[in-house]
Amino acid sequence: MKKLTGWALLFTLWLTGSTSPIYAQAQEPAGNDTAQTFSITDLEDLMFQYNPMLKQADLLSTRARMQVQAARGKFDPVLKAGFDRKEFGTTEYYNKWTSELKIPVWLGGTDLKVGYDRMTGEYLNPEHYTGNTGLSAVGINIPLGQGLLIDERRRVLRQAQAMARCAEGARVKEIISVWLSAVQDYWSWYHAWTQYQLVEEGVKLAQTRFDALRNQSYLGDKPAIDTVEAIITLQDRQQQLAKTAVDLANTRLILSNHLWNDQGQPLELPEKARPYSVRDLARPATTVLDSLLTLAVAAHPELVKSRSKQEELQIEQRYRAEMLKPKLNLSGSLLSRRTDFGTTVPGAYDFALRNYKVGIDFALPLFLRAERAKLSETKAKLEAVKLGLQDADRQIRTGIYTAFNALQAYESQLGIQQYSIRNQQALLTAEQQKFDLGESTLFLINSRESKLLDMKMKYIELTANYQKKLAELYYKAGTRWVE
Repeated sequence: MKKLTGWALLFTLWLTGSTSPIYAQAQEPAGNDTAQTFSITDLEDLMFQYNPMLKQADLLSTRARMQVQAARGKFDPVLKAGFDRKEFGTTEYYNKWTSELKIPVWLGGTDLKVGYDRMTGEYLNPEHYTGNTGLSAVGINIPLGQGLLIDERRRVLRQAQAMARCAEGARVKEIISVWLSAVQDYWSWYHAWTQYQLVEEGVKLAQTRFDALRNQSYLGDKPAIDTVEAIITLQDRQQQLAKTAVDLANTRLILSNHLWNDQGQPLELPEKARPYSVRDLARPATTVLDSLLTLAVAAHPELVKSRSKQEELQIEQRYRAEMLKPKLNLSGSLLSRRTDFGTTVPGAYDFALRNYKVGIDFALPLFLRAERAKLSETKAKLEAVKLGLQDADRQIRTGIYTAFNALQAYESQLGIQQYSIRNQQALLTAEQQKFDLGESTLFLINSRESKLLDMKMKYIELTANYQKKLAELYYKAGTRWVE
């Protein structure tokens, strides 16, 4: 393989000259420079490196990861402190210093606390007075009712993790959608390019036949009316060539929409680029259908998204059920006047001298109407998602079966078309021999030849449609290929 010089600036890659086994086995057209061939593999290499739509799809996962990280932030330790002092004249009314480090714990919605308070002053509430040395405390908050099994911060984190899986499903769906569009555009370009080659060959044949008949009519070997028949056929094919040239240019431009370089600049497929000519169709084995069905059930992006949404609502349902419980929070702290932990530790450490602070909070709405309504609403949403998941699973299976059946139909049509082309070629050869013997007319030869050209174009159209349907089959299964 040789490196492209003109194309290197355009594509920034080596064109490998190989094609994806999923879509077709291909051969290089004889007598052409292999460096000008643009295959499915080359399209894949360019797209998955530089295509902005695929890069945009990757941002979905990035955003979801950031949401998970933000949810984890609710478990970050929090350090807070405050200072408040009032002095009027020679009197210190109060001097308050409070500080606390709170460490959230996953299990049980518990918070660990470490704090230090120093509060003095003549007009300070006596229950807050700590003395000049202050008080240090080590404590804990435990929800014994509402929030014990699941609380707000655990709910947010688990739902963010579920939505991250949903975002991954959305990313995969976007990728395979963009890839399906690119593959279909590639085979449209292949269809237009191959049609152009066939029509161009027909024009050359018509031009050669017209020139030969014109020379023979000058010599008196053929009647002049045959040249009129030949020029009409030539002009008709020239018009057809002009139309296919426009189709080729348009499909090339559409395919170029998927091509970008590493600097984010759009690329255009050069006019001299050509697709691989299909030699053998990549017919999927019967076992592929079972593999696709298994893969779709396990990892189809639509099902992944629905299951993630279902998981999110299940978490919400647990949380709403938890909100029906009464609030019962227990808090406690061990107090100490020690401000240092030197080498001398008294035998009766002051934590053991019944220096503590405890508290209990209790609250219960009498009717729980808001909580019960939200729980019922969540249950209804969850049931809707479950029903939608069942329908999506059925639709996906049906889509795979219909695409596979369409492939088999195309395969049958292609076999019949190949047989018809061979028969039509035999008729054309026989008609040409009869014409050389003076037993046929130019009209019949042109008719046979035009019919053969139409059959070949129909075969190319069926081939392109087969490849598109094959790509659609994998898309329906939620992937680009089966390992």
